[in-house]
Amino acid sequence: MSLAEKLSRSYLQTNSPGWLRPTGARRAKSPPLHYLGMSWGLARLDTHVYIDGFNLYYGLLKVNPHKWLNLERFCDQLLPKNNVIKIYYFTAKVDARANDPDQPTRQQAYLTALGTLPRVEIEYGTFMTNAVSQPLLALNATGRFIRSGGKPVLQYQPNGTATKAWVLKSEEKGSDVNLAAYLMRDAYQGNCQCAVIVSNDSDLLTPIRMVKADCGMVIGLAPPREKGSVELRALADFSVQPRPHHLTSSQFASPLVIDGNDLHKPASW
Repeated sequence: MSLAEKLSRSYLQTNSPGWLRPTGARRAKSPPLHYLGMSWGLARLDTHVYIDGFNLYYGLLKVNPHKWLNLERFCDQLLPKNNVIKIYYFTAKVDARANDPDQPTRQQAYLTALGTLPRVEIEYGTFMTNAVSQPLLALNATGRFIRSGGKPVLQYQPNGTATKAWVLKSEEKGSDVNLAAYLMRDAYQGNCQCAVIVSNDSDLLTPIRMVKADCGMVIGLAPPREKGSVELRALADFSVQPRPHHLTSSQFASPLVIDGNDLHKPASW
């Protein structure tokens, strides 16, 4: 029997109406607080939150002015009925780009702000940029790429081979693996009762299945994009969708005073 099932049974025995409770079962003195997507609650669970930083940024933060996000306040407001005791933030150091030379400066300011939060632990992967040969897409008169049958159409040379060009490809490596590793360590060591995943990455399906099946861990999902992974939503015990008010009410002060020095929110944020 999983932890969720045990807690559910315990709740029914102590908090349901008298005609549902087994004979002799004692009613709880105070109502439980944790919500699992049902019409009644469960006991407040010690919870770890696992945030894929790039997934959060590109899925939720990039298009809005609330990037100066205090993760402790954000998680507490997103999960008010959980006891959030640890927040892991998985990211990688970015490089300056020709069209955005200040990118590393903005990121470092945010990482410094996160460093003031005692419950937040930052774990680093790597950010890699390589020159790769990629096929070019066929474009219409307006410069937009063409689709056929829902798929992009490639450019072809007269001999039938795809037209290619050398491009810079940037990708973050390690965050998904690190997130899965920390999730599994916490589950097998019994470090928390509930894990909430802030990611849309379906590569996490297998480790989530394992910790649910082997450890009975309660899994929550907070997808950065509303139309996230259907498979992740189906596997989670509950799902909470970040909303604009969670972001607006969870911003760091600017300036943020650290050791007598002022840290300002990046101007473009």
